[in-house]
Amino acid sequence: MQNQNNEPKFEILHMPPENTNSVLVSVGDDAVIFDPWGHPESWQNLIEQRGLKLRAIYITHGHSDHISSAPKLATEYDVPWYMNHADNDLVMWGNQLLDFFQIPRIEPGYRQPTDIGAGTREILHGVKMDVIETPGHSAGGLTFYFPDFGILLTGDTLFRDCVGRCDLPGGDENILKQSISKIYEMGLPDSTYVVHGHGIDSTIEILKKQNPYFE
Repeated sequence: MQNQNNEPKFEILHMPPENTNSVLVSVGDDAVIFDPWGHPESWQNLIEQRGLKLRAIYITHGHSDHISSAPKLATEYDVPWYMNHADNDLVMWGNQLLDFFQIPRIEPGYRQPTDIGAGTREILHGVKMDVIETPGHSAGGLTFYFPDFGILLTGDTLFRDCVGRCDLPGGDENILKQSISKIYEMGLPDSTYVVHGHGIDSTIEILKKQNPYFE
């Protein structure tokens, strides 16, 4: 059924095998996906069942549990998938994790991502997004902030009570601390709703109270 409501809608989706917090943003029938984890067919079924028109895919960082469906969906629907170029080398590196979850590998010759860096862009009609470069968990980590809706997507940079690991390729603990300080120093309202790459969502107020790294 098509969505006739033209108000922007944000949905946190847990595609099987449930592991990653993917986010679907839609305005009417137009949609973008953040961190499409899981089987590409699951996303295709969702898109077709809802009658959505996929416009783009955005990636917080290049680990396979955040990009597994991106290349195929980008090809199937002829849309760009955006990821910071510093994480390009991680795309094929992460195939062993996809093997573990029995998800199809990203094969050589996959559709290449389009580079994205800091700045503001309108991703759908009436939906403006600030892109913040937050490396440390990976070299190309990004955080996405929607100022008009009070929503922040941190990927694996920051969790409810901890931070992302730094022992994978491109990780750097000191740089991660700087990135977290950058988010803290934005002075976002306490009510800002924070969606993390995994686990339970939070708010800026909760992070201040429960996350000792958020400073």
